[in-house]
Amino acid sequence: MTKPTDRHRIFVTGGTGYLGARLIPLLLERGHDVTALVRDTSVKKVSAGCRIVVGDPLKTETFAESVRGHDTLIQLVGVPKPSPWKGAQFRAIDGPSAMAAIRAAAATGVDHFVYVSVAHPAPIMRDYIAVRCDGEEAIRRAGLVATILRPWYILGPGHWWPLALVPVYRLMERVSATREAAMRLGLITIRDMLAALLWSIEHPPVKTRIIDVPEIRRLGLSEA
Repeated sequence: MTKPTDRHRIFVTGGTGYLGARLIPLLLERGHDVTALVRDTSVKKVSAGCRIVVGDPLKTETFAESVRGHDTLIQLVGVPKPSPWKGAQFRAIDGPSAMAAIRAAAATGVDHFVYVSVAHPAPIMRDYIAVRCDGEEAIRRAGLVATILRPWYILGPGHWWPLALVPVYRLMERVSATREAAMRLGLITIRDMLAALLWSIEHPPVKTRIIDVPEIRRLGLSEA
């Protein structure tokens, strides 16, 4: 992967989670200045070389001023291993954390807001989709320039069980009636997702853009 020519000042919420813990070391390796928002119980989990801000990701006032001066805010807070029966947790954590980050970005003049949403529509995960769509709408209302990534299921450590569905996906992708849904709700790897996030950060848009599963896969291949 070619190192970027522009160095970004990046603020990350959810920096010790499934994506954040893997993304931050890559950002630091590529020369970016990174600050992670963490609770006081998670300080020791943050990668060496990353600046730390202790705060509550659900409460804007605990971290908003620390966002000032950063050009990019990446919102990665979310309930681990999303599943259909975690609706109450999505509404208690995913939704409020997104709103807090959006308010902080708008108040401090962040140039680029990066938001991991979810592919939709879909027949399952309705609560999760609803909360993430609310986040997308809040970004629009706030007038932020954003990259909104819409993965479905991200394959990686501890998240391998959907590999059993690969033959079903391949069949659905060959049938015209199911091809679009199979592509939109396709599986991606953690490597693909990290590559898409890196590309998004290092190629900030001039207006809000959506990166869906086929594009995430393409970026994963192009950055390999």
